[in-house]
Amino acid sequence: MRLTLARLLLLAGVLAQGATSVRAQQSLEVQPHSSSDSAATAEAGADKSALIDQSTLPNATEVKGSRPRVDPSVIEPAKTSLTKPLSSLASPASLALPTTTSEVKIKELRPLTLAEVEELAEVNSPSLKQAKSKVEQARLTLSAAYSAWYPTIGVSSGLSYKDQELHNASKENEYTEQYSYTQDWTTSFSATASWNLIDPKRVPQIAKARDTYEMERNTYLISLRELRLNAANAYFILQRQDEGVDVAQSGLRASLVSLRDAKARFKAGVATKLEVLEAETQLSQDQTQLTDYLGKQSIARRNLATLLDLPQNITPTAADPTRVVGLWQPSLEESIIAAYAFREELDRLILQISTNNSDANISLANIQPVIDLSNTFGSQRDEGINGTAASQTDWGNYTWNANNTVGIGFKWTIFDGGRAWADYRKNKQKAQESEFQFASQRDAIRAEVEQSFYDLKTSTQTLKSTGMGVLSARESLRLSRLRFQAGVASQREVVDNQRDLTRNQQAYANSMYLYNESIYNLRRRTGLDLIEACDISDLPVQEQKGEIYNPIDVPINPIPLENPACKVSILQAD
Repeated sequence: MRLTLARLLLLAGVLAQGATSVRAQQSLEVQPHSSSDSAATAEAGADKSALIDQSTLPNATEVKGSRPRVDPSVIEPAKTSLTKPLSSLASPASLALPTTTSEVKIKELRPLTLAEVEELAEVNSPSLKQAKSKVEQARLTLSAAYSAWYPTIGVSSGLSYKDQELHNASKENEYTEQYSYTQDWTTSFSATASWNLIDPKRVPQIAKARDTYEMERNTYLISLRELRLNAANAYFILQRQDEGVDVAQSGLRASLVSLRDAKARFKAGVATKLEVLEAETQLSQDQTQLTDYLGKQSIARRNLATLLDLPQNITPTAADPTRVVGLWQPSLEESIIAAYAFREELDRLILQISTNNSDANISLANIQPVIDLSNTFGSQRDEGINGTAASQTDWGNYTWNANNTVGIGFKWTIFDGGRAWADYRKNKQKAQESEFQFASQRDAIRAEVEQSFYDLKTSTQTLKSTGMGVLSARESLRLSRLRFQAGVASQREVVDNQRDLTRNQQAYANSMYLYNESIYNLRRRTGLDLIEACDISDLPVQEQKGEIYNPIDVPINPIPLENPACKVSILQAD
């Protein structure tokens, strides 16, 4: 039964891939556990590329290290300043807040290329600045943690002045009166030094701070990758809406021409009222579609402006024509392995495991002995004037003392009710949880890469088919117009073909967007930037001769069509 199921799965894979070789079959079949099936055993033995024993796979900590360090060289660093042409598009001050309508009124539509959008995103993005600030905070926390290795030294000093008068009178035998006064200056100085000779918390706390610093650096690189992806996708969406507006405008102009012709034929008595109504209906639909795409275009522009944190009175537009960004060079398997190697999300989880282990060690350190060494030095000097009723004065009275104390302290929590061990086990469970998260993230990364890879394959084929659809619909519209003007076709046929052309043009524009989106998704999901540039080829423009058909009356603007293979003409048969 299992062999039969394996063969069925194999057959499905062969049909999908177009492969029929026996060797492929032998390598993909699942081996049954039963030794009675000699045929299956022979097939498995014939191919040495049997399924890999998963237990032999290296541990992630062996590949990346138990506490991996961030390698910024795997990604192009973010730009820190804008080039001169973009200097006027610097983001407003972080606390700037418009208070009048004139401050938010759009005064400029600024065309931007994809490269300029990426530059503005890297320099202006508040989220990237936040991630960078967190990296600096973690670095300073690490520096503070290192201070536990050094002694603590403190000094103090003081200066005081005392002015005292004393009167003493007595009437026991005879009246007597005593008077004295004091003017005293006191100076003091002390210095204290302490150092933890043995502190079980010190090492795990420093390790945790170091891992936290590396995690924040990883988070910054993840944010940078996500920002570049979001900026590119926002730009592609804007290009898609621009194409939608252009196609809708072209369809609307064509509908106006169709309505004009229908009214003229109806007035001449060679057409029915139905043809006029059909043309009016199509015109209304095209107007609605244009309004819809104009709204989507405005939203896409403002979304891009928000992502780039542009000045409040500037709206970006797409300067680049809609083009295929290129070819993805690595294979699926190479893309998956690259994702495992370069994705910072996996490194961050390994660091999380290390951080949890450090927390566990800190918990145990709470019930381990601590020994510290201290030294205290102090001195004091008193100097002043003492006076009596007899006006006897001594200007040289002073006292001075100094002392130095050295001590060793010992502290040990012998019993805490089991709290330390409970915290230790809890943090060890957190470390194990992070291991499970690593497994989930690993599977999710592969799924993301495969999804983007197959989306790219689908978009490639869709791009080709929709391009063919545009060419076919364009030719059908041309022929239907010729038939209409020759009086052998109805206005309905022209309207239907115009609608088909508009639909195919929109589908083609959407395919272009999905293709570019898949390319940049792959770049983000793998950590690679291996995109081969394409030679651009446009959809051919049908040139008409004679006066029967005037392309000015019915403008059909060609939509650029990049060959999915970048080298083979779209009109060439497979």
